[in-house]
Amino acid sequence: MPHWQSLFSTLREHDINVSDHDMPRPVGGGDINSAWQVRVDEHPVFLKTGAADACDMFQAEADGLRELANSGAIRVPKVLGCVCSDNESLLALEWLDFELTTDATERTLGQQLAKQHRSCSDRFGWYRDNTIGSTPQHNAWSDDWVQFFAEQRLGVQLDLAAQNGFVGDLQTLGKTLKENIGCFFRDYWPEASLLHGDLWSGNRAVADSAPVVFDPAVYYGDRESDIAMTKLFGGFSDDFYAAYVETWPLAVGHESRVSLYQLYHILNHLNLFGSSYQGRALRLLRELTEGQQ
Repeated sequence: MPHWQSLFSTLREHDINVSDHDMPRPVGGGDINSAWQVRVDEHPVFLKTGAADACDMFQAEADGLRELANSGAIRVPKVLGCVCSDNESLLALEWLDFELTTDATERTLGQQLAKQHRSCSDRFGWYRDNTIGSTPQHNAWSDDWVQFFAEQRLGVQLDLAAQNGFVGDLQTLGKTLKENIGCFFRDYWPEASLLHGDLWSGNRAVADSAPVVFDPAVYYGDRESDIAMTKLFGGFSDDFYAAYVETWPLAVGHESRVSLYQLYHILNHLNLFGSSYQGRALRLLRELTEGQQ
């Protein structure tokens, strides 16, 4: 349980006038950290709390939400503040009451994601590192997407997997995939699009009859990687995909890269949650390396 009075004092120092009368109540949405609702100036606010070492993670999340908001595409929760004490960290966000998705909101989300992806950089990466789940995500700027993805995405996860004891075929196949990854990009050079970075169904919702996304792992990269993530754990409808491609068609051959982009997230789940994801990671690696031949 956080030391609320200490955090309340810190919040007030940042002009967030939290009330002492209504103690925070726990809410869902805190798989890594804890999530709460608290009243600020008589309005509900979403709080995410964690240990002191979560401060940089929370600041990166706040920066990512601001980056997405600046694109003017999909609604994100407004960042109210990110503060840290000697013992705890806290991220305060606009409270949103979620509603059921509809065919209309799915189509809107597809259109808006395509608009977000039209926000582009001249390089791949981002101005700061962040996290994918609780795993550090490196975003050093690069002019070469293939190298960026091979080293800063797959390479980092494979190295972490080795440190976690996942060696043998996983590392052998991973090395082969990295060495020959260019074959997936022979006729395709992506733009550096603004990505959500962790766009599974649990990180999107509907509020005030409009789509909203949250918990991003923002960087600039191939938009196909966002689309691949939406297909990894399900939850996005045919209306979503149809609206996206009507707004901005995907390149010929995009299907061949879906498993490649999903592998990054499966390796991350292997590193976060253990051997239950090892079989799926190996299946993807075998499929991808066979496709390189």
